[in-house]
Amino acid sequence: MSAENTTLKCTPYWWEAAPVSPVPEVPLEKRVDVAIIGAGYAGLTAGLTLARAGRSVAIYDKQHPGEGASSRNGGITSGNIRLDHATLVKKFGQERADAITLEGKDARQHLYDMITAEGIDCDFAQVGRFGGALGTEDYERMARHAEHLERNLGIESYAVPQAEQHKYIGTDFFRGGSVRMDIGGLHPAKFIAELLRVAQAAGVVVHSDTAVEGIDQEASGFTVRTARGQVQAQQVLICTNGYTDGATPWLRRRIVPVRSRIIATEPLPPELMDKLMPRRMMLNDTRTLGFYFRPSPDGTRILFGGRDGTSLEDPTKPVAYLRRNLLDLFPELEPFAISHTWYGKVAMHRDMIPRIFEKKGMLYATGFCGSGVVWAPWIGRKAAQKILGNTNEAPSAFDFQPPAAIPFYNGKPWFMPFFMMKYRMDDRAKMRRAGR
Repeated sequence: MSAENTTLKCTPYWWEAAPVSPVPEVPLEKRVDVAIIGAGYAGLTAGLTLARAGRSVAIYDKQHPGEGASSRNGGITSGNIRLDHATLVKKFGQERADAITLEGKDARQHLYDMITAEGIDCDFAQVGRFGGALGTEDYERMARHAEHLERNLGIESYAVPQAEQHKYIGTDFFRGGSVRMDIGGLHPAKFIAELLRVAQAAGVVVHSDTAVEGIDQEASGFTVRTARGQVQAQQVLICTNGYTDGATPWLRRRIVPVRSRIIATEPLPPELMDKLMPRRMMLNDTRTLGFYFRPSPDGTRILFGGRDGTSLEDPTKPVAYLRRNLLDLFPELEPFAISHTWYGKVAMHRDMIPRIFEKKGMLYATGFCGSGVVWAPWIGRKAAQKILGNTNEAPSAFDFQPPAAIPFYNGKPWFMPFFMMKYRMDDRAKMRRAGR
């Protein structure tokens, strides 16, 4: 076989089985209890929670439901927090840092329970995740963290020395790693389609291809101005994340959209998949600009993703970059072509913690920092509970002050090439220290 592929598809592999599509158009409501901006994981989960509590809910999205990151991501239920625990303590204090760590376990379990309880067919499998260490320093840190998860949180997690890593991944690239078994994989486009189905069945009205152009606060609530007309709402919940636009300029100064790109191989021989991914786990590594990768749900392909620091529409360079790093791990893939490539926008911000916050009477649930498969449904649900105000559950540890604005930034991340260059230099230095 040749690695050349003249029929490279630049649409998500996930859309082959679950294409995104608009919902049938219905007239706009004159008034609703809660207007939600954004029909992704967070918005739909919030709408479902509110509708089942008796609120009238309408969701507005400028694209098709889930057309953004919700149907484009890697489908790994990682629930990562970008900051390590020591940094969390330094920034937010010991109490909140501990609460954030503990809530991650609840968030992940909530996702799994929802998939089961709602009968959501999304190819979910709790197969665990192997994280590969670049060097011995990373390995020792990962081993300590695995011990902490097992001892203090009751999460099955353990270190994997280099001599045993071939049981988990067919490469000599890493110097060992660690496993945590509370992580799995799902089909993100199937998940958002099923979540839409469940939300609509509960009475949530979803308006696709209906851009919100502005929101005005009034004495009786809010006027939501859309491309199709105005709606009065008692409360507004904004869940736009990486696709935040000029409709909410205050939020746009705080949220940085960053491209995350994925490539998918053509179908691979079963014996090769058995060698490279013997346990069909989710996988990642310890680079600053790390990569995440996994088998496709049917076990026939490898999907490999990472940050795309370009603003190019031509995918040639970013695809070549990802493929080169994929081959560093698995040289056996050299003869096989890449069948699909696509990107979605994740939402980064200065604090790097998913967040619920209020501003001028509006509630926000956003800033998932590339781990929205777990955090978006959880933060959306917690935001809905805050609106309801009658829950017996404890407040979320992620409900506090909004992230700070970014100086000289108004939606166009002009500074990203500089950060990407710095992070790549840091990773090269780490590789050198690891003897690469």
